Order: sequence, then C-alpha cells, then structure tokens
Amino acid sequence: MVSLSCLFLNIKFLLFFRAFEPFSVYFAIIFGVISHIFYFLIILIIIIASFVLLFHLLLIPKDLSKPNFNDPNNPWSLSKKFNQIFEDGSINPKFALIQVPEENTNLFTTFYTSLMATYLYLTGDSSSLTQWPLTAENTMMIILMNLFSFLVIIYLINLLIGILNTAIEKDNDRASYLVHKAEVLAEIELFYLLPYQR
Repeated sequence: MVSLSCLFLNIKFLLFFRAFEPFSVYFAIIFGVISHIFYFLIILIIIIASFVLLFHLLLIPKDLSKPNFNDPNNPWSLSKKFNQIFEDGSINPKFALIQVPEENTNLFTTFYTSLMATYLYLTGDSSSLTQWPLTAENTMMIILMNLFSFLVIIYLINLLIGILNTAIEKDNDRASYLVHKAEVLAEIELFYLLPYQR
C-alpha cells in the first residue's frame, strides 16, 4: 500500500504540470490518444485473452499432485534430465537424474500464469514455450505460436502503432493545451481555494 500510495502521489504531482504549455502538449497527446484507441484496445485484449485460454487448455498438465512422465505437460516431464555416461561414451539407459521442477517450469498451469507467459511472448520472450520441443507431436502448439506471432505481434501491434500515430497528430494542438490548463485551474480552485473562501 505504501508503494502504491507513493506512485499515485507522484502521478498526482505530475498532473499539475498540465498548467504549463511545454508539458501540457504531451498530456493532451497522452489522454487524447487513450480516448481514440480505447475500443481498439478492448478488441486487442479480447484476442490476446483468447490465445491465453488456448495455450492454457493445450498445455495444462493433467495432474500436478504427482510426477507423471506420460503427460508431456507435467512439470516433471519438462524438467532437465541428466544421464550417466560410461567411459566408452555410451549412455546408461537405466539411470537418469531429473532436476526438481520449479514453479515456472510450466507457466500454463493456471490462467493467470498463462496470461503472464503469453504477455512475455508478446514482448519477445519465448522462454515460457521453449520447454516443449518443436516436433510433430506439438503441431498444435507450433500453429498457435505462428498464428499469435502473425496476427497479434505483427499485424495488430503494427496497426495499433499506426492508429497511435494518427491520434497523436489530432491532439497535438494549442486547443488541447488550453483544455488541460483550464482543468488544472478548476481543480486548484475547487480543492484548494474554495475551502478557504468559506
């Protein structure tokens, strides 16, 4: 709560800079752009949430309570395995050490962690999906990865950038600055001057 209070206090302090023209131009752009792209962001969030649910349903383990090496999504199956190697270079098939899985071994066990893993994938960090080999048995995962990459990362994010560019040009004017200046002055009068006038 203390850290959130500090954050909101700093944001509140920063908003007073709207009264000065050099700063207010940027505030006008920030708030104006949000109003222009609001509905597009809702569509984008729904599409991303759909992919989160797809990845979650596809990669969720069948049973997390015990190790299950027949389930390819079980964290024990996804953990690193270490084999014993004989002096002649052959591998002992009867002996293997398995690293104890961490909480982040399979991030698709819950919808919340799936959301975080998909967000990381959206930002370019694909480490959450590297646990599964890119082989024929994981064809559906490969198709979803490629579809997500093309539809969301390449197409929709670039479309969002284009919409942002158009919205910035609309709100980059003196009228937007004057509106924000009037809001700051009204806020100062309402909360700081009126109580003392009474």
